[in-house]
Amino acid sequence: MVGPVTLRGGLVVPDDELVWRFSRSSGPGGQSVNTADSRAELSWDVAATTVLAPEQRELVVRRLGGRLVRGVLTIAASEHRSQLRNRQAAVDRLVATLDDALAPSPPPRRAARPSRASRVRRADTERRRRAVKEMRRRPSAS
Repeated sequence: MVGPVTLRGGLVVPDDELVWRFSRSSGPGGQSVNTADSRAELSWDVAATTVLAPEQRELVVRRLGGRLVRGVLTIAASEHRSQLRNRQAAVDRLVATLDDALAPSPPPRRAARPSRASRVRRADTERRRRAVKEMRRRPSAS
C-alpha cells in the first residue's frame, strides 16, 4: 500500500479517502501487458473530504473545477510497467496538483508605463512611416 498522502502545509489525506482502480495499461510490457492490471487510477472526493478547511476546499474546487467530476479529482498513471510504480506516480501527481491548487496567488501585476525615450522613439517611427507613405501617394490635382 502507498499509505496516506502528505501535502504542503502538513495536510495529510488519509488512505480511506483515496479510491484506487486498476486496469490494463497500453504501451510496453511484452507478453505480460494483457494480463497485468498495471494502470493505476486514483480518485479523491474533494467535496466530501474532512482534510481541507471550507475556504481551502472552495479554493481547490475553483482552481481545479475543470478537472473535477461531481467534486471528485481523478488522476491516472500508466507510464510504468509496474503497478506499484504507477501507484507512486499517481500519488506524486496528486500531491503536485493539490500543492499547486493550494498555493497562494501571486501578487497582482503592476502595469508599467512606457518611458519618455520609448514614447519619443515611437513618435519618430510613426512620423517616418507617415512620410514614406505620403511619398507613395499620387500627387493631388490642385
